[in-house]
Amino acid sequence: MPSGLIALALGGFGIGLTEFLIAGLLPQVASSFAVSEAAAGWLISGYALSVAIGAIALTAATARLPRKEILVGLVALFVIGNLLSALAPNYQVMLLGRIVAALCHGSFFGIGSLVARSLVAPEKKSRAVAVMFAGLTLANVLGVPFGALVGERWGWRAAFWAVTAIGVLALGGIVALVPRGAGEARPPTGTGHPDPTAGGGLRAQFRAFRSWQVWLTLTATALGYGGMFGAFSYIAYTFTEVSGFSSADVAWLLMVYGVGLVVGNLIGGRAADHDRDRALVLALLGLTITLAVFGLLAGSATASVILVFLMGLSGFASVPGMITRVTDFAHGAALAASANVSASNIGNALGAWLGGLAITAGLGYTAPLFVGAGIALTSVIVMVVAAHQARSPAQQADHSM
Repeated sequence: MPSGLIALALGGFGIGLTEFLIAGLLPQVASSFAVSEAAAGWLISGYALSVAIGAIALTAATARLPRKEILVGLVALFVIGNLLSALAPNYQVMLLGRIVAALCHGSFFGIGSLVARSLVAPEKKSRAVAVMFAGLTLANVLGVPFGALVGERWGWRAAFWAVTAIGVLALGGIVALVPRGAGEARPPTGTGHPDPTAGGGLRAQFRAFRSWQVWLTLTATALGYGGMFGAFSYIAYTFTEVSGFSSADVAWLLMVYGVGLVVGNLIGGRAADHDRDRALVLALLGLTITLAVFGLLAGSATASVILVFLMGLSGFASVPGMITRVTDFAHGAALAASANVSASNIGNALGAWLGGLAITAGLGYTAPLFVGAGIALTSVIVMVVAAHQARSPAQQADHSM
């Protein structure tokens, strides 16, 4: 495994921790700055909104720069944002720190995925992306308990100091271990394999969106995430109100889900390198079936544990393949890779909104699972259409709008 992949995974781990750890620290932060729970909640929702905006804006603004240098700048921005949060004298500076840290999120994973795939032979590109995203999935498992544990022992600022230190280590690792020119037209690995991830100016970046396959992949990504997060956003209520678990059990149940994310990410990367479109259809179909069965069996505690693991596994198994698919059809345009991250965040918001509407309508706490299954089913249909069109003779040259 190229050492540069480890540095990218460490960066992903730090960025993931920043996103997730705040959930376990909100009461402390709200108390420290004497703000309401709703105001403290903006430290989460403001971060998510900044991810969606930053993914497109920063990638477009840096279109002509070398990708290694972009990654270095993004991680430096991440360090600055967390440093602001650690030192924040008031709520406004804390929110600013969260926004600054979030701006790098989407671009890091978009551009980082292009760099990661350039470090290996083409037949291993999805696995390389999965390694980079392993940091994010581990952060999903550890983020909330890490924040809660560190915050309880040393205060919430200590958690942000720890993440800042991780960011500094990732920054040094990328500078030292990612080869210069990685992710450009000719990867510096010496493998002799051409890589399609050439850069190009802003006009070339936007030209990639003329491909129907890019739009179909982005749509499938948004719907796949929407299905999973339509259910996941309210899973704590499902556990406590339907499955019979106590509120104290929710933390370890979420860790079971997180372990499923880690396993699904690695399995999905390997499967996508063998037959990508087939692997993506099966992953999304698996998510659809898992959510529907979960809705039917949520009253069983044992079944709920098994199914929340499978929900994480099937939900994240499509991620590496979706990223390599969108960047292949976009001819390596970094903007398309970052747009994939934005699409996933849009899907998260859509799924959470529709799941909430189902609960508000009085359909019960299993309703988000069935809503998620319906959204995921539409992602299967979109992916089947995309796969069918990709096999057509005209599409072999990349069907364009």
